[in-house]
Amino acid sequence: MTGGRGQLGTHLRLAHPGGVLAPGRDELDITRAESVAGYLDRHQPAVVINAAAYTDVDGAENDESGAHLVNVEGSRILAEACRERGLRLVHVSTDYVFSGEVPRGSGGAGRPDPATAPALEPTDVTDPATVYGRTKLAGEHAVLAAHPEATILRTSWLYTGPERERSAIPGGDFVATMARLERERDQVSVVDDQWGSPTHAPTLAAAILEMLAREATTREAATHHAAGETATHEAATPTIDTAAVDTRGLVLHAAGAGRATWYEVARRTFAYLGADPARVRPCTTADFPRPAPRPAFSVLSGRAWAAAGLTPLPDWDDSLRAALGAGPGAGGGDTSSSSPTPR
Repeated sequence: MTGGRGQLGTHLRLAHPGGVLAPGRDELDITRAESVAGYLDRHQPAVVINAAAYTDVDGAENDESGAHLVNVEGSRILAEACRERGLRLVHVSTDYVFSGEVPRGSGGAGRPDPATAPALEPTDVTDPATVYGRTKLAGEHAVLAAHPEATILRTSWLYTGPERERSAIPGGDFVATMARLERERDQVSVVDDQWGSPTHAPTLAAAILEMLAREATTREAATHHAAGETATHEAATPTIDTAAVDTRGLVLHAAGAGRATWYEVARRTFAYLGADPARVRPCTTADFPRPAPRPAFSVLSGRAWAAAGLTPLPDWDDSLRAALGAGPGAGGGDTSSSSPTPR
């Protein structure tokens, strides 16, 4: 797994100990063809998951060449090397490939309503508003052009929570930050005009591994069927049916179900930690100007994921509760914002 020492890569390694190679850039630099070829030939993996990326959204605005080198050129080099060796490739992408605007027509004759707007499908028009988003979208195109049987997985609002520190994962995430601020501050301000799909990184890692395992089972069943072994292996090997999974060549969204604002995620984080959610105060994106615009709407639909025969990811709120170690019904009282979050 490229980028294997980051958040998602760490959880893939934890979920499949001994089965995931996670080289650092000193061992595998995807921007250098000879580095990629050498590593793949030495270790001969069955599957490559590409989570390596230039992810500094603000920094990319002033470093487009650096973002392009990793997100586009590096992705292309890796995809070509995988295709040449017949390796399965899963490429991790982002909600930033979309415009970030609330879909028109979702609020009747008035202003578009992010609470009721349809979630974004993999086939919806992409129109990234940032250098990061543009290079990630170009990377998707480069991967599929070089390796048409690769799978693109877009996700969003990835977090681990307090477990991040215990797992020695570098960097931070929103939930981990809110948990820390709950201890350090009396009050915090969080934007309430950005809507997305919070995604629990360990849950996503498990979903990816399930996808790959289901595909392996499907291929094994197909091999037995082609060899005329269906009857003799009927008890041990599933036949090809509606449960078969093959995501090669697809673009899929893999994110927590439902939708939320950062404000609501923060309030529920406080509540599940046993704190008063009223300590979280709403503010707007305009109150925190950044070099790169943040999406006002990037809610990802999981319909294509489910249609591919895969188990839908849990509701974001259920995953958040579990990540914070809170049982069902924890949090006490009303943790909702003034506009309830649709599930």
